[in-house]
Amino acid sequence: MPKKSTIEAARKDRAAGKSASTQAGEFVKEEMDKIRGGETGARNTKQAIAIGLSEARRAGVPLKPPARGSTSEKTRRSAESAYEKGQRREPVSPTRSRARQKVQEKEPRTAASPSALSKHARTAAQQRTPGERSASAKKAARTKGPNIRREAAKKAARTRAK
Repeated sequence: MPKKSTIEAARKDRAAGKSASTQAGEFVKEEMDKIRGGETGARNTKQAIAIGLSEARRAGVPLKPPARGSTSEKTRRSAESAYEKGQRREPVSPTRSRARQKVQEKEPRTAASPSALSKHARTAAQQRTPGERSASAKKAARTKGPNIRREAAKKAARTRAK
């Protein structure tokens, strides 16, 4: 069950007109904090993020389920179910909540470590097509001059060489 402060933060994001994924980010952040604090665990970073997104959907964040073909059918159905329950404001069963909590307590805590998050982000970035850049990379290219970009590229090459 998400904390009231997390729900409030998501509500503020919604009121500010931010996207559903930004609102859901509050729940993912809370899940990472729970794992780091030893309250729960997850087998890997992807699972930790999925748990946060599911909680967001159940809390009523209008985060649509993934499109057909982008994930397994089981995952998509689960996301669809959580989304519908959140839109209906259906309460979560306390029995199911306790059962889930007990199972998660036995999972490892490494999923929220800085190195695991970094590795997850790198693999996600590699899955993009080569010509595709993130919004932050595009902005960096616009706002910095060619000399600064050249220096950054040299530094990156030196880092890779190490």
